[in-house]
Amino acid sequence: MIACYPTYARQLPGTDRWRVKATGMIARPLPEWSRRRSAALAILRRVLEIAPEHDSDPVFRARSGAFLFQRVVGCRVVLDVGGREVDAGVTDRLGHFETSFDLDSSDLEGLSSSLGWIGYQARLDAVDGQEQHLVELLQQASGGPASPEPAGCRNPLSSTGQVQFIPPAGLSVISDIDDTVKLSDVGDRRELLANTFLRPFQPVPGMVDLYRQWHAEETAFHYVSASPWQLAGCLAGFFEESGLPTGSMHMSLFRFKDITPLGRIPSKKRSKRRAIEQILRDFPGRRFVLVGDSGEKDPEIYAAVARRFPQQVAAIAIREVAGRHQKKSLEERLSRLRQKLPGRLVQPFQRAEELDSFLASAAS
Repeated sequence: MIACYPTYARQLPGTDRWRVKATGMIARPLPEWSRRRSAALAILRRVLEIAPEHDSDPVFRARSGAFLFQRVVGCRVVLDVGGREVDAGVTDRLGHFETSFDLDSSDLEGLSSSLGWIGYQARLDAVDGQEQHLVELLQQASGGPASPEPAGCRNPLSSTGQVQFIPPAGLSVISDIDDTVKLSDVGDRRELLANTFLRPFQPVPGMVDLYRQWHAEETAFHYVSASPWQLAGCLAGFFEESGLPTGSMHMSLFRFKDITPLGRIPSKKRSKRRAIEQILRDFPGRRFVLVGDSGEKDPEIYAAVARRFPQQVAAIAIREVAGRHQKKSLEERLSRLRQKLPGRLVQPFQRAEELDSFLASAAS
């Protein structure tokens, strides 16, 4: 399967050219008889305390199936962009590929707005025998017995990537996902796993309408999350079904042993901050609103980013997650954040309605 992740393009200063990022992953689904597949499913059943008969549950099969694959290393990927071929290089040791290329403004005449998207096709470069063999393996995997996937979970053999073209000036939102726009209960490990593997994704009340309102005002969105890349397809379906605005996705790596006693769900504070700072460096002329929650380290990460990019971070909004931190503790964290960001708008909230005028205030 080839999975492409939503990315963005930026206009190169003083030119009519755009620098486009494209990234994705190639993997082969583990067959039903695979020992690795059986071992991974056994780990999930034990952690989630579910019986083998639950394997037929469509949500569990789709979500677990997103993790039951073998990464394909050293495979060359070619992108078809409006009739032009772009060499995306070969996949790395994690099965990922990433490339950048330039397009002229004349190539973007079909865009419907200043925040328009274009699509491209990713395919394997089956020039030599090794890659042709890989194509055959992937075709066999997709054509043989496969786990049924509910609507919205996409793991296609060939993939269409999406790139958003974002102007140099304007307002952007950098948003967390878990417990910010999607109910996850990150503070409770058992509930987090159940919400990830067993239950339909549910939006945080009011956040869909709020983000749609902001999107209607020509606001660009970037979703930076500790959620694993494996769930990108299912999250794309959740965004579409719930009506959340699409945006670039920046997610984390994950290993199965991270949910066993041999490991832990790792802290992604450093990688999350790096991803946010790269977005701000790519768009030095835009203003940014950072939206997260109190469940993990969003206040501290956002404060560090705002100190480093004081002219770009316009405001910070933190959703108060019940149960993770005592209210007094959260107030102390936000107080320290405000002390480090004098004169900057820092808004805690419990309900999305509390942010109705937040974007206007940040833009002024």
